[in-house]
Amino acid sequence: LIYDSFAQYLVTEKGYDKDLLNLTPESLDFCCKGLVFDLEDGNFLKLAEDGTVLRASHGTKSMTSEEILETYGRREWKHFSAVSGMLSRSAKHYLYDNYFDLPGALLSARIVDSLDQHDKQKKYDFWKDMVAAIQHNYKISAFKENSGTYFPEVKNDPDKYLQRCPESVKKWLKQLKNAGKILLLITSSHSDYCRLLCEHILGHDFEEFFDIVITNALKPGFFSHTPNQRPFRTLENDEEQEALLSLEKPGWYSQGNAIHLYELLKKMTGKLDPKVVYFGDSMHSDIFPARHYSNWETVFILEELLGDKVMVPAETESEPLEKKGKYEGHLPKIPCSVSEQWGSFFVDSLPGLGNAEETLVNTWSCKCISEYSTIAIPSLEAIADLPLDYRFTRFSSNNSATAGYYPSPPRALLSHEESVPMK
Repeated sequence: LIYDSFAQYLVTEKGYDKDLLNLTPESLDFCCKGLVFDLEDGNFLKLAEDGTVLRASHGTKSMTSEEILETYGRREWKHFSAVSGMLSRSAKHYLYDNYFDLPGALLSARIVDSLDQHDKQKKYDFWKDMVAAIQHNYKISAFKENSGTYFPEVKNDPDKYLQRCPESVKKWLKQLKNAGKILLLITSSHSDYCRLLCEHILGHDFEEFFDIVITNALKPGFFSHTPNQRPFRTLENDEEQEALLSLEKPGWYSQGNAIHLYELLKKMTGKLDPKVVYFGDSMHSDIFPARHYSNWETVFILEELLGDKVMVPAETESEPLEKKGKYEGHLPKIPCSVSEQWGSFFVDSLPGLGNAEETLVNTWSCKCISEYSTIAIPSLEAIADLPLDYRFTRFSSNNSATAGYYPSPPRALLSHEESVPMK
């Protein structure tokens, strides 16, 4: 659906090749988190932790080791230092790090293929159109106006796109609240879409799970911007109202900043430095900024931890048979399964020079996990049944690089650790 929402706009509004609308399930294998798109060259890169290019493709077509050497040499990608410190996006590159973005990677790669086919280009200039497609489909008014492809479709058939929250997770949220924890929901989605999702996933009483709900949070800016740059706003009928000078009480707010939120948490807990544990699934929007700017504990929800096990959805008795098979036809693979084109999210091999053997190295994505997450888990369900005082082993400089994965590290990483002699 996300792919279609971008492609429809580009074809109908910007005159791109109609062939972009035809999507084969196999082509989704191209989608792999952690890729960096070099906007000017039309190349997608998978980077090692030191910025060396491990794999690359021009458009959808994989580059050979020789082509990579010719283009990038045996050295770090030229923009790596700019990206690695800030996990930033810029006019020169875009980092694909969550499932919501990923279909745009496949579409961009196919646009490069299409432009090459029609006239060989050295520099590509279509990114502004991709941004326009995103704005058209996901602007704050699109849900209410029923515009674009995405929101009308989700509203029309939420069951097709949304999985309901497991009972174990609801129970866990209630336990946390009963134990005196303050529960926050912080999302960059606008309030109307957030309500649709939460009602469908958690139930009509979803607001009872949370003390504070913040929508249109515009992360990562929520963490990096100062209060006067991004004040909180109240909402009336999903319309944002006046800016607030500070946050006085729990409730539902829009936009905002982590500094004012933390002041409210101090007031609510009566503590000078209340501990915040923040759960998120985007390194760029959630984990890095929450750790870097706010120094919160971070739990990275990383579905790739499921990817090296074959996942079979549990059959539920209540589902009629015809519903079980409803989407099997066009679900070629779960997003977190390992991409054949790009390989493991965690490690990859670096070809040796001359006759030297290839070496296994950690990816840049993998390094970010141990650097900015307190722990990484495959889903909330994985921890929901644990006692609330369960002590997790954290990622830290004096633990091994696999310490913070719960319930277990990815197999690719374990086999790599075993093959690397400890210093």
